[in-house]
Amino acid sequence: MTGTTTQSGTSAVAGAVQVASGPLDRAQTRASVHANAQGRGTVILSVPGIRCGGCVATIERALRQREDVVAARVNLTLRQANITLLDPDSDPMPIIEALAKLGYAATPAEIGTADDKADPVGKNLLRSLAIAGFGAMNIMLFSVGVWSGADGQTRETFHLVSALIAVPVVAYAGQPFYRSAFGALRLGRLNMDVPIALAVTLALVLSLFETMRGGEHVFFDAAVTLLFFLLVGRYLDHLMRERARSAVTGLARLSPKGAMIRQNDGSLAYAALASVSPGAILSIAENERVPVDVRIVSGGTDIDRSLVTGEAMPMAAGPGDTLEAGTLNLTGVIEAEALRAADESFLARMIEMQSAAESGRGRYVRIADRAARLYAPVVHLLALTTFIGWVLATGGDWQTSAFVAISVLIITCPCALALAVPVAHVVAAGRLMREGVLMKDGSALERLSEIDRAVFDKTGTLTTGMPAVVSVPDDAAIRSGARALAARSVHPAARAIAARLTDLPGLVTDETEVPGFGVEAMVDGRRARLGRADWVGEIADISQNAASPAFAFAGGTAVSFDLSETLRQGAGQAVAALTAAGIPVSMLSGDMESRARRVAGELGIGDVRHGATPADKIETLETLRRDGHLTLMVGDGLNDAAALAAAHVSMAPSSASDAGRTAADFVFLRDNLESVSATWQVARDTARIVRQNFGLAIAYNCIAIPLAVAGLVTPLVAALAMSGSSILVIANALRLNRTGKSHPTHRAAPITVQEVSA
Repeated sequence: MTGTTTQSGTSAVAGAVQVASGPLDRAQTRASVHANAQGRGTVILSVPGIRCGGCVATIERALRQREDVVAARVNLTLRQANITLLDPDSDPMPIIEALAKLGYAATPAEIGTADDKADPVGKNLLRSLAIAGFGAMNIMLFSVGVWSGADGQTRETFHLVSALIAVPVVAYAGQPFYRSAFGALRLGRLNMDVPIALAVTLALVLSLFETMRGGEHVFFDAAVTLLFFLLVGRYLDHLMRERARSAVTGLARLSPKGAMIRQNDGSLAYAALASVSPGAILSIAENERVPVDVRIVSGGTDIDRSLVTGEAMPMAAGPGDTLEAGTLNLTGVIEAEALRAADESFLARMIEMQSAAESGRGRYVRIADRAARLYAPVVHLLALTTFIGWVLATGGDWQTSAFVAISVLIITCPCALALAVPVAHVVAAGRLMREGVLMKDGSALERLSEIDRAVFDKTGTLTTGMPAVVSVPDDAAIRSGARALAARSVHPAARAIAARLTDLPGLVTDETEVPGFGVEAMVDGRRARLGRADWVGEIADISQNAASPAFAFAGGTAVSFDLSETLRQGAGQAVAALTAAGIPVSMLSGDMESRARRVAGELGIGDVRHGATPADKIETLETLRRDGHLTLMVGDGLNDAAALAAAHVSMAPSSASDAGRTAADFVFLRDNLESVSATWQVARDTARIVRQNFGLAIAYNCIAIPLAVAGLVTPLVAALAMSGSSILVIANALRLNRTGKSHPTHRAAPITVQEVSA
């Protein structure tokens, strides 16, 4: 807030922007802006003063009104603003200064980020909570004495001692609420903490007044105990958000701060991660994390890819293999070529998707945001009306009227309503992350829970995209020759043959690869071909019904290799689970009819649409939308990207093209397709939990507010009820961690679908 220091050590004073280490300069802020794929600039600002949905709405509204801002999204959990600027060369300093004038100190996240382990906000809340609890226990002891019948001088002494305890306790433990409330009022705004601070202050002042005049009833116990329970709720909310934040910061810590780059003269030099550009040759030692997405050019090692696959077993890697940023090099020194910049790497995309877990603006989030914006003025008006009504009803008893108004201010705090959506989305995002699924934002969960139809691509989605050899010939010479030629080709069918045959390959000379036909060479002095059956038939006898590919020595008899498409693990279970839940499943494939129907028959999919171009896929999804269907699209290829974007909600495997992963709302990291049905179940569970949370919050207010207005609730009971509703909402959201299966079952799908061409 303007003119004050926030709990994170960041301050903004009348246009002078500082962090704990000193003032920011324009060179620092300009360096924090990165160009995106659309030619715009993006900057992430850390805004530790964000407290509630009202803060989010205020900041987003102010940013979107600026001409230099294209889009802005505020993340309440991370307390960050993700801003898209008109120009990649834009200076974010004016934006930082504008936020400072609103009362929100902001710094570029990479400059002002504090140590993740320090958590000063949590420590301050815990310290305030302990002091409030200590004060409440001691004051309660004196209150018990008064309730037991103490009167006269003894009662006045108890009241005086209670005052001596309550005043410093409220002054210290109430700082989290007073700072926020004063900052909002100074800028002419209202937030959730204004009525809370007002209620505590009124209870304390009214009690001091009664103590000085020797009154019979004081409310020191209510004021201090109110603070205690408010701090309990706020600390639990903070812990929940820190847990969600740690999922993101934990991923960020997997990325090294820099890399060793091979120079032109052969020497190695250290460079900061942001300066690693595609094409640079990196040296990665054992027990080091891979800094960016790379392709190995020399050396061999074992890699821990559990971050990507969820599997703990190391994977052997050598020249030509690609490695994702964040994976761990276990055993050997390798040199690798950087494929992407750090902010475009696999790890960066994971962090981006995980951090966006609650940033979506779905229907429920918009409802909660509107309620938060209306809360403060409505509550103040209700409390004032209650006070005036009770003054009139009691013939001018302003003390009783103030007592009732204080209870109204306390009990109407909408913490439960504000927490209803984000806490459920944060818990769901954590559960999905443990199951190897990343989601773009919370609104995607809401949309996934609404689907009434699922559409799957075939190749690379329902199948792995890699063929497998069903059987091998008996002749050892044929096997040896076929393997020798298969090893010379990059065609998927040739790679499948080479992987299936274990014979020692023959000696190859005069090799020629004919695009679209196959490989021809001299193998152990004999002319041989591997490829399309009709092409191989030019040099050998071949059956008319022979499948492709085939192999033959010149003048001999050709041998066909029957290939099958390998179903992706869990494909059958995913389709069966959706079908059993009443979600019709369709296949939308660009492949020929025979192959598409064979895969569909194996999986029990009745609706098959084959030979579809990218435009056909989009038109199919648009037709479903016009017919009123809410469709889930699951695909992986570059030609699926537009269809993924056109669907109501979409998913893609981590093996998908970059365009496919970017267009999808969810990305599942493991090969098992049961991730699709498991994610849908989590979305259903989350939607149910959110509705329950809304119901709990609304029921609480419908019961509590009339009781408070009627004077049937004391401030202490009001504090208990308000905090209890927040705790109930959080506890209900935590049930998402126990609902349904903990992880998709890993079962192999049978390999029986025949491929009829190379």
